[in-house]
Amino acid sequence: MHTFSAPAKLNLFLHVVGRRQDGYHLLQTVFRFIDFSDQISFALRSDGIIKLHTPIAGVPEEKDLCVRAARLLQQKTATTQGIDIFLQKQIPMGGGLGGGSSDAATTLLALNHLWKINLSKQQLLELGLQLGADVPVFIFGENAFAEGIGEKLTAIKLPPAWYVVLIPPVHVSTAEIFTSKELTRNTIPIKIPPFSVWQGHNDLEQVVCRLYPEVARCLGWLKQQENTTITAMSGSGACVFAEFASEMEAQAVFECIPDSMTGFMARGLDYHPLQQTIK
Repeated sequence: MHTFSAPAKLNLFLHVVGRRQDGYHLLQTVFRFIDFSDQISFALRSDGIIKLHTPIAGVPEEKDLCVRAARLLQQKTATTQGIDIFLQKQIPMGGGLGGGSSDAATTLLALNHLWKINLSKQQLLELGLQLGADVPVFIFGENAFAEGIGEKLTAIKLPPAWYVVLIPPVHVSTAEIFTSKELTRNTIPIKIPPFSVWQGHNDLEQVVCRLYPEVARCLGWLKQQENTTITAMSGSGACVFAEFASEMEAQAVFECIPDSMTGFMARGLDYHPLQQTIK
């Protein structure tokens, strides 16, 4: 059995700068990996069968992103090998933390290694984009400034930071938010360099907070705390976060989370955990 991490991400800001003719939105965002992960274990099999042994309630196996990633890689390379997949979920679903996308990316990276296929990173990035717009950054492996629909990636160095993340008890529909008539799609694009992540915002935040009062409540509580450098919603929600320069400052706020709220604390990462273990 081989076990690999699939880390969560935060969008330190998310600007909607336009919309393509096919309906996809043009974005600018900064992705940051955090030390809060799903764990995926794989057992090789020689009969070509791909089997998920830990199904997620409400998600048919053929729609599970680990299974889809494995099958896509299998079809792309015509390998006769199969895999048993055991997924240990920790990242909340529908929270804007990229859990499903990260699981898909880790599956592609791990099986490329375990099946000894040796596709290039560029080839894996192209496969990842077929599975979802957030998948490529996890294959890219570094914190990144992203443009386009999220697939145009530029590595970015971010200072050390700690995060308190709150998980509102709602499941936000990404499609509902992006099709909202209230969503502005004309934020002026920024250039890299010399922008600052602290000057950004999340264009989806206002729409989500209006539709989901629990998100607004959690975000409002975080904004009342001291020593935060960024307080925002991640992706299309529902999770919201506050950034701190030190573990001590984050810990002080984490220990004060009201009993009516749920969350976790995590360290910001510079690289995807598989950057060093899988070449």
